[in-house]
Amino acid sequence: MRLAVIGLGRMGANISRRLMRGGHEVVAFDRDAAKVAELAADGAVGAASLEEAVAKLEPPRIFWVMLPAGAPTEETVAALSGLAETGDVVIDGGNSFFKDDIRRHRECAERGVSYVDVGTSGGVWGLERGYCLMIGGDKAAVHLLDPIFNTLAPGYGTIARNANRTGSDDRAERGYIHAGPAGAGHFVKMVHNGIEYGLMQAYAEGFDVLKGRSSEALPEDERFTLNLPDIAEVWRRGSVISSWLLDLCALELARDNHLERFSGRVADSGEGRWTIDAAMEEAVPINVLSAALFARYRSRTDDRFGDRLLSAMRFGFGGHVEMPQ
Repeated sequence: MRLAVIGLGRMGANISRRLMRGGHEVVAFDRDAAKVAELAADGAVGAASLEEAVAKLEPPRIFWVMLPAGAPTEETVAALSGLAETGDVVIDGGNSFFKDDIRRHRECAERGVSYVDVGTSGGVWGLERGYCLMIGGDKAAVHLLDPIFNTLAPGYGTIARNANRTGSDDRAERGYIHAGPAGAGHFVKMVHNGIEYGLMQAYAEGFDVLKGRSSEALPEDERFTLNLPDIAEVWRRGSVISSWLLDLCALELARDNHLERFSGRVADSGEGRWTIDAAMEEAVPINVLSAALFARYRSRTDDRFGDRLLSAMRFGFGGHVEMPQ
């Protein structure tokens, strides 16, 4: 298939490359001409404007927007809905608020344009590993886009298939789902990221306790100088708490067990707050997820080893930079 990818940052550029590797044609646009040129060197068709991107596609035109949530996405989707024609599809693959998706879907539908929201997880590793995709939108539009999603998703990989699953729809096993109508994809991704906050905080606090055992404030015979890189490594192998996040901890700790290149000022991109808002609307208690978000706020005033590990994990999976001093 031929589609335009708008926004060639860490995620957008690698999504484009994975699509091209899978045989799709990508028209690439970014306000930074250097990023367009870089992707064109890898085989994409460069565009200098949204209008040029539209002109280089054949109906039904497909536009994958991969921009930060808020104004950048809002303005771009609005511009595309004005340029698109009946039958065209606008995809938001970023981390937008799901209620914004519901509104945009309605606004696009008034123009005969389909709108699909795709929660995308995979970070900077997605080019090689594939992306976990959580999709919201009309069934017909999602069906049209299936070859794109199938290419981006990891596929079965080496994970053993679940013998208890029934039915013929194996998309979840291949790494993507049609979660429901407009907004459902980003809602699922929002909760995914809320859980991510909690998991990361658990690892950060646990390693903080391990490191703190060497404190001179403790009785001498109760102090241990523990090898944190070795602990992270052994927990990766057969432990019930093994995970990709723990893999990232082990990688960074092996590089520097003091994590001195990180300040520990941990940013949040909004999904944690939105998850708490949704839980409040539903009267669902989320003690761990809310505490994890508040810990990120606290990290911007204190300096603990666990916060540096949080920063290391965020950088490891997504290339996320820390909060400025």
